[in-house]
Amino acid sequence: MTPFGRSLRELRARRGITLKAMAAELGVSPAYLSALEHGHRGRPNRRFVHRVCQALGIIWDDAEALQRLADLSHPRATVDTAGLSAEATELANRLAEQIHTLPQDTIERMLGELRRHSGDEDMRLPEDSAEDTSAS
Repeated sequence: MTPFGRSLRELRARRGITLKAMAAELGVSPAYLSALEHGHRGRPNRRFVHRVCQALGIIWDDAEALQRLADLSHPRATVDTAGLSAEATELANRLAEQIHTLPQDTIERMLGELRRHSGDEDMRLPEDSAEDTSAS
């Protein structure tokens, strides 16, 4: 599963939207949407994320957060360490070798450190507050 796929699935569930209904709204097949939610497709392009935001009424910061999750959702990420230190290359290679065997708590600690370093500490799902914008 990818961060975007998990978020999309949770947002859809919170709103009570079926996979089939969401797929129809987005103009894609239910099979494609299911594969995207489960991380079996590549990361979605910006146009698709924009359509998701429109369909779910997600705006502003929440739309940017969803796009950021999409950007971080390539299921087969590659790391180019050309020109970096030997330690950076070793880190990338060890992670590639061992990610399947790392305990979840170790992954969460490492991810937390990377999020703090990049300023993404507060990565979260877009809020459901967008549903209440029609009352404004």
